[in-house]
Amino acid sequence: MTSKKSALEKAVGKLISSIQKEWGNELGESVAEISEAVMDKGHELLLASKNGEVRSILCGLNVTQFLGELWVRRHPKVRESIAKFERELEAYESV
Repeated sequence: MTSKKSALEKAVGKLISSIQKEWGNELGESVAEISEAVMDKGHELLLASKNGEVRSILCGLNVTQFLGELWVRRHPKVRESIAKFERELEAYESV
């Protein structure tokens, strides 16, 4: 039996997908390694979302800072997914 994903988990899943698209576009380039590390951070957020520990893993940073401000600036397509995740995080915490 599978568990139902929370809105927060769905939002971080979409964030990971958007990071993965950017990484896929960079395959074969030296910067792909950096995007892969950012994708790993997205997976850290997913695990933290499942365990209710997102704020703990962020350590006072916002999601952009956690992923890397320069990387996010260079990959503006992920900003919408970041914003959605942050909205879901706020909603999750206000419950």
